[in-house]
Amino acid sequence: MRAYEYVLVIGGTILWALPFPLAGFHGRSALRLDRRARWGVLLECVGYTLLWQGSFWTRATLAGRDALAAVLIATACVISWTAARALGRQLRVDAALGPQHELVRSGPYGLVRHPIYTSMLCLLLGTGVVVAPWYLFLGGAAVFLIGTEIRMRVEEALLAAQFGEQFEAYRRTVPRLIPFTASMRRRAP
Repeated sequence: MRAYEYVLVIGGTILWALPFPLAGFHGRSALRLDRRARWGVLLECVGYTLLWQGSFWTRATLAGRDALAAVLIATACVISWTAARALGRQLRVDAALGPQHELVRSGPYGLVRHPIYTSMLCLLLGTGVVVAPWYLFLGGAAVFLIGTEIRMRVEEALLAAQFGEQFEAYRRTVPRLIPFTASMRRRAP
């Protein structure tokens, strides 16, 4: 790997993560908390870590691959910053609802129900394109997606219990992870 690829991946990861501690999400009381989502976080971390297990320092540099990685990582950063801003004080590490929790549907939450996970997926894909051989890339992505599925299910159960029909209407019209897939699903026979 060349120096600029390290800067792209490591700098991009730092830039992606920066809005979360800036949002000050630590130490808030939660009305409802479901710790089962922590298994999802663990699997997401394992998936990301798998990418780095190959011999990334000997991979040939390909201009197209680096450009794709830059686009994916930049997209991840934009989404993480806008999603953290849209959530504001409701941002939490755990799957939890606070006493003043509202159903956020603005900003990136109008495109996907879980934009932070979308941004994490973009970061994983951008990193994997640069550092991982194909078998680690696919394995890491699979483990990551299993962890993300766990988190999304737990969080959506909490939101459905709290917001009822309001959340169900949101669920029917906004896709979970990949933008613009809900409209394709509605058009299918």
